[in-house]
Amino acid sequence: MKNDIVLSMRGISKTFPGVRALHKVDFTLNEGEIHALMGENGAGKSTLVKVLTGVYPKDSGQINLAGAGDDVTIKSPQEAQNLGISTVYQEISLCPNLTVAENMFIGRGAYRFVHWRSQEKKATEILRKLHIPTTATRQLGTCSLAVQQMVAVARAVDMECKVLILDEPTSSLDEQEVALLFSLMRDLKSRGVGIIFITHFLEQAYEISDRITVLRNGELVGAYDIKDLPRLKLISAMMGKEIDDMSELLHRKKSLKLDNPVVYEAYGLSSAEGTKPFNFIIHQGEVNGFTGLLGSGRSESVRAVFGADRITGGKIKINGKDAKISKPKDSMKHGIGYLPEDRKGDGIIEDLSVRENIILALQVLKGFFRPFSRTEAEAFADEYITLLGIKTASTDTPIKSLSGGNQQKAILARWLLTHPQYLILDEPTRGIDVGTKVEIQKLVLKLAEEGVSVTFISSEIEEMLTTCSRLIVMRDRNIVGELKGDEMTQKNIMHTIAGEVGHHG
Repeated sequence: MKNDIVLSMRGISKTFPGVRALHKVDFTLNEGEIHALMGENGAGKSTLVKVLTGVYPKDSGQINLAGAGDDVTIKSPQEAQNLGISTVYQEISLCPNLTVAENMFIGRGAYRFVHWRSQEKKATEILRKLHIPTTATRQLGTCSLAVQQMVAVARAVDMECKVLILDEPTSSLDEQEVALLFSLMRDLKSRGVGIIFITHFLEQAYEISDRITVLRNGELVGAYDIKDLPRLKLISAMMGKEIDDMSELLHRKKSLKLDNPVVYEAYGLSSAEGTKPFNFIIHQGEVNGFTGLLGSGRSESVRAVFGADRITGGKIKINGKDAKISKPKDSMKHGIGYLPEDRKGDGIIEDLSVRENIILALQVLKGFFRPFSRTEAEAFADEYITLLGIKTASTDTPIKSLSGGNQQKAILARWLLTHPQYLILDEPTRGIDVGTKVEIQKLVLKLAEEGVSVTFISSEIEEMLTTCSRLIVMRDRNIVGELKGDEMTQKNIMHTIAGEVGHHG
């Protein structure tokens, strides 16, 4: 690795109305280095990159770029590109209906007429040089996701790139495709390109990176050489907990009721979203949780359980009998409800009223050709607005005008109205005030006491420990452990995520 600094960011701060996104953050990238940028959701990774690429102006601090001088002001992504800073985003923003060569050169230059043959020849040379396994004339949409990512990288690198930012480039790739992309990254590193690798996958960070910088709550926790950073130390840095202080955070434990019957069981369950085959059971009246760092596969696992993603393998039993789940409605018929992680995208229907949102799941089960009368719908909505304390002017109020916490309660009401035997709650308390969080946790425990089985997911470990009687620990889309009873401490969760066994005493 060369030691010439290609990028130095010093004291970078950025505030949005009511939110301090970055506070005096330092970041340094060397020439020919792969540098992982890591942190949990809201840590400030995206904001730092957007400041660097001219999407946001910085409030204070300096950016020094090799060859461009000290305190560079970058006003737009195009300006960043001109300075040799290229970004490849998680969502590939190329044109699948065009050829590989056309994608590599689209929008380049101001020529009205393009010499296609010389363009294809140049593209072929770049593909050969970077060992990308495709041809210049192939339609991009027929290539694998990994090759499409590599073409996006090739396009970025060809524009005389000194700094390459890869934002979650492996999130949709399988293991072989990741290996292909890593091979390209190592090739670029050997050519002196500095690479910022944003990822949530621990194993991948350790496999490919030279250094890791960790952000938390908009502040720099530290920059570490990979050889000096044990996995446990990285997890502690990301989660913001010193492992010796974990046990005191455990407020309440509920014992696993092993004598209660099993409600749902799955064996070798996998989905089209890359969930690796896993086994899973939940007992009546149990609150269990999937925990792990962001990107570990928590949400993908419960989406497979509910059938929200296409199930590609495995066997499911509900109440001891074989069940076929191929879509969410199948789960709903078996008494399973699911509150999704993305409240806005997958939960509420913004333009419908509070009443219409609340009765939606029950209406699906009844059938849209047998609609509830206005009086019935009003009675259902009123009952749950009162039960959950939903603050709304009336049942006719558009749900989009409610606060996040009240929207969340309305989605909960939607599922409670179906009287589920099993309820999956993915991040039910994210982005809502502390008082409402506690109300939702109390409701979860009350439902369990009444015999409802609940799977509860939260990024906040304290919430999981307070609410769950059993925790399934995930890393890199695999289940790596299970904790219950006295084993459920933050220390043990972190040891399990880190892959250090023998610490569950």
